[in-house]
Amino acid sequence: MSLSRLKQKYLGDRQFYRMVLAVAIPMMVQNGITTFVGLLDNIMVGQTTPEQMNGVAIVNQLMFVFNLCIFGGLSGAGIFTAQYFGNGDDEGIRHTFRFKIWLALCITGTAVTLFLLAGEPLIRLYLTNESDDPARIADTLYFGQEYLRVMLLGLPAFATVQIYTSTLRECSETLLPMKAGIAAVLINLTFNWLLIFGNLGFPKLGVIGAAVATVISRFTEAAIVIVWTHTHKKRCPWIEKMYRTLRVPAEKVRMIFAKGFPLLVNEALWSVGQALLVQCYSVRGLDVVNGLNISTTISNLFMIIFTTLGSSVAIIVGQLLGAGKLKEAKDTDTKMIVFSILCSMGTGLLMFLVCPLFPQMYNTTDTARQTAVSLMRVSACCMPFHAFMNAAYFTLRSGGKTWITFLFDCGFVWTVSIPIALILSRCTDLSAPWMMAMVGVGDLLKCTAGYIMVKRNTWINNMVAQDSLAEER
Repeated sequence: MSLSRLKQKYLGDRQFYRMVLAVAIPMMVQNGITTFVGLLDNIMVGQTTPEQMNGVAIVNQLMFVFNLCIFGGLSGAGIFTAQYFGNGDDEGIRHTFRFKIWLALCITGTAVTLFLLAGEPLIRLYLTNESDDPARIADTLYFGQEYLRVMLLGLPAFATVQIYTSTLRECSETLLPMKAGIAAVLINLTFNWLLIFGNLGFPKLGVIGAAVATVISRFTEAAIVIVWTHTHKKRCPWIEKMYRTLRVPAEKVRMIFAKGFPLLVNEALWSVGQALLVQCYSVRGLDVVNGLNISTTISNLFMIIFTTLGSSVAIIVGQLLGAGKLKEAKDTDTKMIVFSILCSMGTGLLMFLVCPLFPQMYNTTDTARQTAVSLMRVSACCMPFHAFMNAAYFTLRSGGKTWITFLFDCGFVWTVSIPIALILSRCTDLSAPWMMAMVGVGDLLKCTAGYIMVKRNTWINNMVAQDSLAEER
């Protein structure tokens, strides 16, 4: 294949990248500010004591499971939302929105119950290294429990925000979620400064202050997106008459559930799998827990571009599929995957070079800092592969191939990644960075599987057109 044909197949023109960035940049800005303020939040907590920082890190790992359950559950309905929007079907969007409400209520209620009843034993799973000081373990457990109790108050607001912002993005309204997110993180940052350290006469609450600040910011973000959506009905016509009923037709429930259930199970099991991977690394001691917390926070900042481009694949390609532009959807998807990989190569190199600077901002041990740098460099080397896997996942999902995405994503974690980590953590003396590197080598198999599944084009599927034909009959 000639160079010009390669460029035509894998690279877009200026108009193409303007279109992609118009969708992606608002999400990048929101996620970037959120992650950056999360970094500042993390650094503020890191100025207290390593035990408080470890307690927060462990609870945030548990909250990560809840967050992804919400994300996965709503994503199933979101596949149809994007395609309904591409097809101009406002009533279809209302059905998916109401489905999201019911599902979010179920997930949030289950999470609150679980954390209230089993919060302590879940935190203890990360405190299993017998060589650690018992006093440090006890303090970490105490701070983790206190932080968790306050964070539970913000779960309903978080779920509400996800219902509204996911629908807005799927309907090409990406600026409002960005603005609401910016407002929320600024409020979070302000109250962190006031409540963690007791500035301007506010009480000095430490990690409890960090939790209170997060809860306040989440309710603020929820208020912004709800008020804006309901006062801009011309731009969001689907919100008209939304709450006259919460009933979702049974056939819509079956249709959405058939596609959405695998995504919910996938995100739940995948996030639990990630938590288990962290637990495998954490058996090397509290300094590793601390290093993982620093590494994850910094790595998330550098991964924003490719993770956001993955979400953009689901939106842009989903809308093209819903509009019946199947050939254009395939071409667009190929170019977006290549764009994501190229971007991740640049950010991965930058992260590899500058990562030693970040751990110096934390009040922790030299061992934790050295561990954090090593973990970040492993993540930087794996970034292009993660970018491809992320884009392949959203490609398959955009066409409703949710059972395939379940096997591709969750199935791989539980059959390959976790066994590698469990064997290395229990049967060898390898350090946490080397264990993470070996898990990363296993991801090459997932990249190969993702390439084959995307190449077969089975994901090219207009589901809402099929649904419309069925209703006409």
